[in-house]
Amino acid sequence: MPNDPIEHVIVLMFENRSFDHLLAGCPKILARQPANGLNEYDGHPYPQAPGAARILTNDPSHETPDVLVQLQGSGSVAQNGGFVLDYLRHHPQAGDAAEVMRYHAVGSLPAIHALADTFTVCDNWYASVPGPTWTNRLFAMSGTSLGRVKMPGGLLNLNVHWYDQPTIFDRLNEKKLNWRVYFGDTPLSFLLVHQWQPQNVLRHHHMPQFFEDAAGEAAEFPAFALIEPAYLNPGANDAHPPHDIIEADLLVANVYNAIRANEALWNSTLLLILCDEHGGFYDHVPSPPAIAPDHHAEEYSFDRYGVRVPAILVSPHVANGILSTPLDHTSLLRYLQLKWGLGPLGARTDSAQTFGSALGVKALRTDTPDRFTTARPAALQSAPSLERLNEHQLAIVALSQHLESMTQEDPSVVAARAQHVLSGPQSQADAAVDRVEAFIAQQKSLAQQQV
Repeated sequence: MPNDPIEHVIVLMFENRSFDHLLAGCPKILARQPANGLNEYDGHPYPQAPGAARILTNDPSHETPDVLVQLQGSGSVAQNGGFVLDYLRHHPQAGDAAEVMRYHAVGSLPAIHALADTFTVCDNWYASVPGPTWTNRLFAMSGTSLGRVKMPGGLLNLNVHWYDQPTIFDRLNEKKLNWRVYFGDTPLSFLLVHQWQPQNVLRHHHMPQFFEDAAGEAAEFPAFALIEPAYLNPGANDAHPPHDIIEADLLVANVYNAIRANEALWNSTLLLILCDEHGGFYDHVPSPPAIAPDHHAEEYSFDRYGVRVPAILVSPHVANGILSTPLDHTSLLRYLQLKWGLGPLGARTDSAQTFGSALGVKALRTDTPDRFTTARPAALQSAPSLERLNEHQLAIVALSQHLESMTQEDPSVVAARAQHVLSGPQSQADAAVDRVEAFIAQQKSLAQQQV
């Protein structure tokens, strides 16, 4: 891609927040579109309003059937009128139905809002599919979910499919471009079959390695880096309800600070901050039609984008502005494809527009924040007790069991872990992490033997 000054692309992808929910209160967004969206339910109006909670105990639903309800009309609202309706279908006794309509007031997320106010906000970026986490992350990494939109349904319903499609990581390997996945506890890149190969597992590292790498020589930093937050307690910072969204904001601050402190890395890097899907939170913009990625339509037609999600381009090479080019997660793949001459990743990616036009200011910007405070503020309330894992966490447990089946461990260890899973939700989360760590250790050992 001509005149592209970026040498390192870092993607930090969070969970389950819509564009309006995170960014509707930011001044330059309000200046363009006042937050005056509305839902109606049982004759009662639910308008958009500031003051979103840091911790929302009742997780709004976001499976494909739910999203399609949320995007339909209701009452006098022609489109996107079903958010409250769908929320109350799943939480009929909830007294917080208005929460799905609320957005975070400006400054309540110090790092995220400051970056949105300083750099380029993409206000027309959609989830690739009106559906949950896995299908959208698969699109972000490969351009397809091979016809699948359903998450595993629980501990006894694994529903883990064989996702053996070509990936962005494969295409980078073909060009001998360095890449790494930095993760909090369980990398969802392991949804992809090709990522199980020992040499690919070798490129997965815990988050402390990111901060070490970011402090090193810029030339040694990967060309492409995917940061996956922690999805499981303790320490979850993925923004998935009921996790405190301030933990996600602190991760943004720490990642930004690490890049910004290394001048050579900062001057050659694009940081993309976004969410994989909207998580059931309201957004006022209807979802446009989309091109199907391939012939797979086992569980959905893939002819419509999901709900609009927040996306912020952070770099000294981008202006303080708004980019309204229609984008989705395959736009990232298309940008990388054009940038480095990578191989194909499906029809959706081939047709995607990119954010490349936002890059290339005349001179490196010097009016950017030096660093953010990373002091953890006092919680507004105590985190809710872990009564059960959410659907995404249960899906991670299912994935971990699949990875465990490929790990050569002492059968007594596997049996003890299976027994531990029955002890409760925290035990399930702990077992998932143990399984993933065992799988990574085995594959890395195999990779080192192959060198």
